[in-house]
Amino acid sequence: MFSTVSEKGQLTLPKRIRDQMGIVPGSRLELQLGLDGTLQVRVQARGSASLFGLLSKPGQAALPLEQLDGAVTASVQSRSKVHR
Repeated sequence: MFSTVSEKGQLTLPKRIRDQMGIVPGSRLELQLGLDGTLQVRVQARGSASLFGLLSKPGQAALPLEQLDGAVTASVQSRSKVHR
């Protein structure tokens, strides 16, 4: 599978790879260059800092706890399916 680097140095990852690795907008990728010229890419797990602001936003009513629990559960399940 091939991808082309843009004039700005940007690379578009094919959808199949993004889906398989669970890469979504805002995902952080660790890049490591091997001595043999290979490039390793790892998706960094989202830490607790990425949760900041999810529970409450100025001007918006807070979501019920059940709705938050459901959203967290669905997110964890979808990520675990991708990484199997």
